Amino acid sequence: MGIDDKIREGIDKVKGLVNQHDDKIDAGVDKAADFVNDKTGGKYSDKVDGVAEKIKGMTGDNAPAAQPEDAQPQQ
Repeated sequence: MGIDDKIREGIDKVKGLVNQHDDKIDAGVDKAADFVNDKTGGKYSDKVDGVAEKIKGMTGDNAPAAQPEDAQPQQ
């Protein structure tokens, strides 16, 4: 087992944990967004809320499908 395999195994483990606890992660993201909105007086709430929704869309059932290793990133 090479270093690449160990890294891939670690990433898979993290993905599994994120998907298992997506409700807690989403709650934390909401709490952080509320904190930022409070500290900025809501001045950037549209941007903060948009980023929060995007992050929450990356966990649990909303997580994007894994890409094959040989897939090229889109530009």
